[in-house]
Amino acid sequence: MSQNFTTEFWKRVAFPLGEPSGKPTKKRKLSWPVVLLLIAGALLLIAAVGMATGNHSVTSSGQITAALGAAVPIGMAGLGGLWSERAGVVNIGLEGMMVAGTFCGAWAGYLVNPWVGLLAGMAGGALGGLLHAVVTVTFGVDHIVSGVGINLLIPGICAYVNRIYYKDYVSAGAGQGQSPPADPLPYITVPGLSSWLKDIEGHHWFFVSDVAGVLGGLVTNLSVVVVLAGALIVVSYFALWRTVFGLRLRSCGENPTAAESLGVNVYKYKYMAVIASGAFAGLGGAYLSLVASHFYKDGQTAGRGFIGLAAMIFGNWLPGGLAMGAGLFGFTDSLQLRDPESVHVLILIVGIAMILLALWHLYRRKYVATAITAAAAAGLLCWYAFTEQVQRPLIVATPYVITLVVLALASQRLRMPKADGQIYRKGQGK
Repeated sequence: MSQNFTTEFWKRVAFPLGEPSGKPTKKRKLSWPVVLLLIAGALLLIAAVGMATGNHSVTSSGQITAALGAAVPIGMAGLGGLWSERAGVVNIGLEGMMVAGTFCGAWAGYLVNPWVGLLAGMAGGALGGLLHAVVTVTFGVDHIVSGVGINLLIPGICAYVNRIYYKDYVSAGAGQGQSPPADPLPYITVPGLSSWLKDIEGHHWFFVSDVAGVLGGLVTNLSVVVVLAGALIVVSYFALWRTVFGLRLRSCGENPTAAESLGVNVYKYKYMAVIASGAFAGLGGAYLSLVASHFYKDGQTAGRGFIGLAAMIFGNWLPGGLAMGAGLFGFTDSLQLRDPESVHVLILIVGIAMILLALWHLYRRKYVATAITAAAAAGLLCWYAFTEQVQRPLIVATPYVITLVVLALASQRLRMPKADGQIYRKGQGK
């Protein structure tokens, strides 16, 4: 039954006017060996720059741990967007749902315990997702309008309730719009392996110490929420791409009319996807209030919901690409919390990488791309050569600049779900 549904659905989605004659055009995709080779090349470049400059902070275990922590709220917001948009519902209200997660997580974490706070944060985000689903799926309101409304409504409600509920605490001088602190969640360190990798990292051996620093960051002082977030991305891949449930959900984002004609309850799957989307965003918000700072504060999300959407788009609506995008944005976000000198070294690394990319474009005879990439590389190298450090405001703005640059570079290879953002009314498939 499921095999027949799979075959028939994709025929109707891909060939609504009948199957074409001739052989289909094959698209080249990056295989895992190529991806691993690119990662190894990047580590070699970083190791070489670290040896030349004497600054090894880019691949230090502390930097990797901080990057993983910063990637969690971005990755969870992006995962929420992935679920929602795979079902055909654009969800730019993720920022507001994250705020609901920060407030509900801190509230329950303070009153009960942080574990209940995580569940409460997910429940708060799920309620925001339910509101978005009712407005867009049931009443057919434009998805962008609904998302903007949620981003305005939920933060306002949370700020108001926080000032009323914790009035005595706020007036005592703890800070405007801040809640009482919750107990911390546990951290995980692999004994033995962590200290061994730390010793190798301290020797500053070429490439070996850099690899040890990266691996050490994966097994040292990790919050349990980081591990949970990674598991959720893996589970989401199997749920959406390896089950009949996932196929039916994705069919609602590709061609809901064809899905309905095959017996799929499109409304039900859209509701489930958008509610799950809010729950994931709420988990990302709860991480900010329970792990990153231990309390709720106005403006705590700082646009991470929108950066999560950018990570999802960068990842081409795929869990693996989303994880890479979240890692990239989390790494740049964590730089402002670490040694500012590492940002200066990163400029040199990116400049050299741009030179290599320009040579690749030249090899493929893409002369316009070669000229643009070479000019960008020259600008970065001049910036590094004529400065000793990067100013603090530029460091703070780095994640947002990287977001714009990545979206601009990735825009040519994106393939969003075909019915993403379209208003669907029940009965169109009859």
